[in-house]
Amino acid sequence: MLGLRTTIYKVSDLKKAAEWYAKAFETKQYFDEPFYVGFNIGGYELGLLPEEEVVKEKADSVLSYWGVDDIHKTYQKLIALGSVAHEEPTNVGGELMVASVKDPWNNIIGIIYNPHFKIESLTDLKK
Repeated sequence: MLGLRTTIYKVSDLKKAAEWYAKAFETKQYFDEPFYVGFNIGGYELGLLPEEEVVKEKADSVLSYWGVDDIHKTYQKLIALGSVAHEEPTNVGGELMVASVKDPWNNIIGIIYNPHFKIESLTDLKK
């Protein structure tokens, strides 16, 4: 295993979702085709795929958490952009905090503040 590479969100309107995610993550997509939109978020891929059928209830059996510097500010920003609360910012031990929202397409976006986590290269891990 080389580590996490991509998190995919399925959406009913790829164009609107690409615009929304560009605002939410404050970055432009690097790949934009009718079948897939890709963003580079701190070296990780956030991908958007078109849904063939609109799904109202989406499972939350797997959650991806995007690292943030200010969980309260980011959470409020996502709510202001049209997300709805899924889990309000919660302390999960020490300084670690997590929260999640549902985007306008009912996908769960997790955010985490973890000052102890740092991205290590594969070379660092093999030492």
